[in-house]
Formats: sequence, C-alpha cells, structure tokens
Amino acid sequence: MTSSKSSLEGGLVELSEEQQAVVATVREFVEREVFPVAEELEARDEFPEKIVEQMRELGLFGLTVPEEHGGAGLDLLTYALVGVELSRGWMSLSGILNTHFMAVYLLKKHGNDEQRQRWLPKMASGGLRAALSMSEPGAGSDVQSIQCRAVREGDHYVVNGTKMWVTNGLRAGLVVLLCKTDPEAKPAHKGMSLLFVEKEPGANTFEGITIPPNIEKMGYHGVETTELVFENHRVPARNLLGSEGDGFRQVMDAIEVGRVNVAARAVGLATRAFEEAIRYAQQRQAFGKPIAQHQMIQEKLADMATKLEAARLMMLQAAKKKSAGERSDLEAGMAKYFCTEACHEIVTEALRVHGGYGYSAEYTIERLYRDAPFLLIGEGTSEIQKLVIARQLLERYKIEG
Repeated sequence: MTSSKSSLEGGLVELSEEQQAVVATVREFVEREVFPVAEELEARDEFPEKIVEQMRELGLFGLTVPEEHGGAGLDLLTYALVGVELSRGWMSLSGILNTHFMAVYLLKKHGNDEQRQRWLPKMASGGLRAALSMSEPGAGSDVQSIQCRAVREGDHYVVNGTKMWVTNGLRAGLVVLLCKTDPEAKPAHKGMSLLFVEKEPGANTFEGITIPPNIEKMGYHGVETTELVFENHRVPARNLLGSEGDGFRQVMDAIEVGRVNVAARAVGLATRAFEEAIRYAQQRQAFGKPIAQHQMIQEKLADMATKLEAARLMMLQAAKKKSAGERSDLEAGMAKYFCTEACHEIVTEALRVHGGYGYSAEYTIERLYRDAPFLLIGEGTSEIQKLVIARQLLERYKIEG
C-alpha cells in the first residue's frame, strides 16, 4: 500500500518542520517494518521485540521527555500524531508507548527534581519502560472503589492488593501505582496516592510482586495485559508522587493524556480500515464492474471518509488544548468518545465492503475488526465519557440564581 498524505498535516494544525519530519519518519518505518509482519505477530500474540527495539532507536520512547533529560522535548500533539501512524500499522505498538508516555507526563508535571533525574534519562532511551496501574478486579470505571493498600512504615510503604488490566505489566521496570494510603478519607478519592514501583522487567515474581500469565484477549495482541499481585511489597517513601492524597487528581490529569492517545489510536485504526476498504472496492468485481462503482458502496465510502475527517479534527483539537497546558477533560472526553465510536463504525463498514472476505484472517480488516472494540473501553468507556462531558457542559453553562 502506498503512503497517503493525511489532512493532519495541514489545515487546522500547522506542523513545524521537526514535527513533519517525525511523522514522515514514523510513517515510513511503519510501512516498511510493520505492515509486512503485523498479521503474523498478531496471530501468534507475540511481543514485537524487534520492532520495539527499532522504536527505541528512533527515539520514540523519549519523544516527550525534556531535552535536559535526554529526550526530544516534543509536545502532546506530536505524540498523538505518532500514535496515529503506529496504529495505522498495528494498534498494539501505540499501546506499548501509551502508559510510558503517561508516566513521563506525570513525572514532568508532578514529580520532583530527584525523581525526574533518576528516571527520565532512562525512560528517554526506552531502556526503562513504564506501566500505569489503576484498575482492579472489582474497580474499573469506579476508580474510587480501589482496595490496593499502601501503609507507611518508616521510610517505606508496604503495598498489598491486586491490580488488573495492566498494559506492559511484565516488561515494565517502573509501574505507576494508584493505591489507598488513607482508606478512611472522605470523600474516598482524597485518600488515594501514586507510588512509582520499581521492579525487574520480565520477571514474573519480584520482592512481593507476582505477575500471573498474560490475560488472553479477543484482539489487541502483542501488547501485555496482566494482573499485578502485591504481597507486602516495600516501596521507598521517596517514590511517592507529590503528597499523600494527590493520587486521584494526578491520575485523572494523566488520563486526559491517555484519552488523547486513544483518540489518536482510533484515528489511525480507522484510517487503515478506510484505506483497505477503498482499495478493495476498486479491485473487487461484481455484476460486471468494480464494486466501487456501485452506489451503495460509494455511500459507505462517503460516510466512512466523513466520519474519519471529523474524528481527525476532534482529536487534533483535544491534543492542541492539552499541549497548551489547559484543562481539557471536556475536549479529551469528547475526542475519546467520538473518535472511538466513529472508528468502530468505520471498521464495521469496511468489513461489510469486503463481504465474506472481511471475515477471513487472510485480510487485514479482520484484525482491525477485533482491535476496534477495545478502544471503546480503554481509558474510560463511552458511557463514562458521556458523564464526563455532561458534567463539564453543565458547569460551563450553569444558570445562576
């Protein structure tokens, strides 16, 4: 497939020469190294060691790390554009980066100088990769119901509890852990804190941390999704981010970054689905002519392209606002909600364009169809996004008196 110039490169957002070069480099890398192997790696549910090493060499893990710590010092918009390109090739690659970027963001905004100096240089190179652990078996959307407990004992916290759905849980050497340091706090979110847990990458057990086998999933293969079980694991008190009780506010801030990333992933996945559909429609013959010449297929292509362009613009707007350091829970929530729902619709229509072949693993659209539903759930379901959006709208348009 030949590369197509995206509207991301003009119009709403004028990219710098550096940003254009980054996007072009990643696009070329994806088409050269990822397109030929994505189906095979996906089928084997194999972690893409070689590709991740190439991503390290390209400097992608340090994309948003400040230059003084060895990174490129680029903004969230650039990060989102890279997420689009990676997801166009294989969505799992963007997943490997996402929690790492969220940890970088938390360190930059809420960490102290010692923490930034200790971890950011290693994170910039990708030699140290990070995970974010928030959900639990009994607490997903209801974050305030988490039970993982961290008790202060001298200059350490002792952690006990089970976390769920941890992306990069096994290979990460640094886990940003949301836990309860004050279970009696009212409201509950004021008793939550973030700890940076250091562990041995790739080890299933480490000093009171047990990582069960990877959770099997319908799609989104190649990227780890694990549990983390803590039994009296000791974390140095200096690894606390900010102060006790800051954790919920901090993680919600980071989730806005994650929601922009998920929106970008949706745009990338939907872009690939549209490309596959319009190419197939011009090749497949039915009733004596390419199906692209049939009115119903043209209607599908028009709908897909329009939704895709709207999703691009909404994602860009959210990325721009978050990059500027502004509160963006409304824009990030809208982008995450709209882009992921649009992606699911586009991928479904692309499968229908393929007809019976769309259900065959021989065609890329089958993989995209299995990946798309995850985006409806990750970083907050569509239903949660609607609540976030409505709350912000009611606050913005509040009637006085």
